Amino acid sequence: MHAITLATLAAFPDQLEAHFAAFPPGFRQWAPPSWDGVPSEPLTALEQLCHLRDIEVDGYQGRIRRTLAEDGPLLASIDTDALVRERAYARDEPARVLTSFRAARAATMEMIRGLSDAQLARSAVFEGYGPLTLRSLIHYLCSHDQQHLAGLQWLLGKVHASGPG
Repeated sequence: MHAITLATLAAFPDQLEAHFAAFPPGFRQWAPPSWDGVPSEPLTALEQLCHLRDIEVDGYQGRIRRTLAEDGPLLASIDTDALVRERAYARDEPARVLTSFRAARAATMEMIRGLSDAQLARSAVFEGYGPLTLRSLIHYLCSHDQQHLAGLQWLLGKVHASGPG
């Protein structure tokens, strides 16, 4: 696996926490009047944290395990909107979510560090993405992280456009 990809994945929990900390406390669950142009899912700052935690465990870790263990599995996409409702993201505690995410990312890093070229070449089909290898799935995870940092920056722009300093 590319060293930059592994380093970026490992650094993400700190970046996520710093981005979340940039939100004024009263705006961690705030939604803009329009989500037009948002580069991630239309989620509040707190909902973004919860989404990342759940996609790490229920999404990417499961997909990695299946790709390593099965021949050509179909990897399902996850309905973010359903998770927001079912898991009551708006009522979650940010510190608890960040701690859970850090632990989940550490487990993911343990899963992917040291994979052989043969393991990274294992194939699957990811709903909405098509055929892929485990290596490409790991790149998609890294891309997903960056998408959510962009979404948090976009949301901070909307927060500051609405008035708070």
